[in-house]
Amino acid sequence: MNIKFITVGKLKEKYLKAGIAEYAKRLSAFCKFEIVECADEKAPENLSDAQDKQVKEVEGERILGKIKDKEYVILLDLKGKELTSEELAKKVDDLSTYGTSDITFVIGGSLGVSPEVKQRADYSICFGKFTLPHQLMRLVLTEQIYRSFMINNHRTYHK
Repeated sequence: MNIKFITVGKLKEKYLKAGIAEYAKRLSAFCKFEIVECADEKAPENLSDAQDKQVKEVEGERILGKIKDKEYVILLDLKGKELTSEELAKKVDDLSTYGTSDITFVIGGSLGVSPEVKQRADYSICFGKFTLPHQLMRLVLTEQIYRSFMINNHRTYHK
């Protein structure tokens, strides 16, 4: 199985890089894991609606350029479905059972994603109603994917 994250912006914080690297190492026992970064679009502090739309469109084109046709795309979106860890594990397991070997998670930039990215997504999930920095979301999602594999393989990490 191949798990890919497509993210907007560069990760700079060493503690986040270290945490992601640890879970990526653990994930190597279960899947091929990669993170693909897309450049974020620079934007002024107080954006007009037109500027907001333009930033999302440019970042959206960059995201879509990294997605292959065969990939099953799961978008992290505030309007997505809230799942428990067990439900996410089941989703990953069901996809692999029914022939999906390439799962791509998309973490948009601070403004969100374009309508085109939302349309390309096969499924959307939400990690709750609170807001997390998209850089921190990479670590949280990496840990949850690792947890999914541990649940699916009946390992003790989950509890």
